[in-house]
Amino acid sequence: MASSDELHKRRGAAVARGVGSTIASYVDRASGGTIIDVDGREWIDFAAGIAVTNVGNSAPRVVEAVRAQVERFTHTCFMVAPYESYVAVCEQLNALTPGAFDKRSALFNSGAEAVENAVKIARHATGRSAVVVFDHAYHGRTNLTMALTAKNMPYKHRFGPFAGEVYRVPMSYPLRDGGLDGSTAAARAIETIEKQVGAENVAALLIEPIQGEGGFVVPAPGFLPALREWATAAGVVFVADEIQTGFCRTGDWFACQHEDVEPDLVTLAKGIAGGLPLAAVTGRADLMDAVHVGGLGGTYGGNPIACAAALASIATMHELDLAGAARRIGAAMTAGLRAVADRDPRIAEVRGRGAMLAVEIVRPGTLTPDPVATAAVSAACHAAGLLTLTCGTYGNVLRFLPPLVISDTELRRGLDILDEAFRS
Repeated sequence: MASSDELHKRRGAAVARGVGSTIASYVDRASGGTIIDVDGREWIDFAAGIAVTNVGNSAPRVVEAVRAQVERFTHTCFMVAPYESYVAVCEQLNALTPGAFDKRSALFNSGAEAVENAVKIARHATGRSAVVVFDHAYHGRTNLTMALTAKNMPYKHRFGPFAGEVYRVPMSYPLRDGGLDGSTAAARAIETIEKQVGAENVAALLIEPIQGEGGFVVPAPGFLPALREWATAAGVVFVADEIQTGFCRTGDWFACQHEDVEPDLVTLAKGIAGGLPLAAVTGRADLMDAVHVGGLGGTYGGNPIACAAALASIATMHELDLAGAARRIGAAMTAGLRAVADRDPRIAEVRGRGAMLAVEIVRPGTLTPDPVATAAVSAACHAAGLLTLTCGTYGNVLRFLPPLVISDTELRRGLDILDEAFRS
């Protein structure tokens, strides 16, 4: 087997430079909360493939389901010759997502595809064109979703022009908006929409219940419910982007449930299928069924292997109570992170929900972002065998997304490495 150094040299001659990687080690195998590279080095995994392997890598049910499906058939295209597993995944999503109303689902490949299709559905159903998004938002890398995404580098830089009729309004960011309560922050956003866009022109209001790439920003309590109430009154489709927050990650099946918010549409991906590419839009039947036959789809959307993996992943989440596991992980990690924050003035805030946690790093005594220190701490973690990710509009947030099946021993080891990284 080639070493990481050898593979990295081959990569330079074969892979486009624009495709980045967090570390230069190459994976051989992974399970639970541990990754082992081709050189035999072990890494504690606080990334989970960016909130994808919630059930762990090579989860037994997923492996068994995928193997069985591969032996039966690998692809027919649901739009050509349909199959039961696509229907079964849609049934599961309709039952699991917030809201007791009648729902429908459609399956796609990636989070960006799900977001694009949610916008298509909202525009078609309402006859309106404007889409409202928020500061610090991240929704994908396709042309439309780049327009919806706030951060320029590396996601948007020199890739325009972007899709039109996208409008950005202020987010509730408690650390940085003067401590506005949720209702006041929502009123500020709504005023911006009504003055600059006009409610009657808005097809969809699209929001991450907890922002992901933007810095794991948790809006103040009341912010989401107030926006939901306004959207209902204005005839605007409320779309919750639960791509990173979904499938038990935040301590409930979906982050909207923490404030009893029932979106009209939910976009889903990442943790849905144990590492296989699958995404979905689930929502109100009247909206989802408004689109004409043939208006939604894609060659690989709802691939039978990915659907088998999704059904096995959802069964695993139920069987192992991974929402409860996320809450336990969150309690342990929050205590550990706050202990570090108590002695390190660079940490301005510990935030998040469940097993979706972050620390924002600043220059001591200020709120000035310190991306250099953030990168240094993350690099120290990597050197010591802990896989961490950075994020945030200012590049100054360390985010933590361990698999929800991580062991107590792995979690403690990871926190110890993180503690030492801040000390060093």
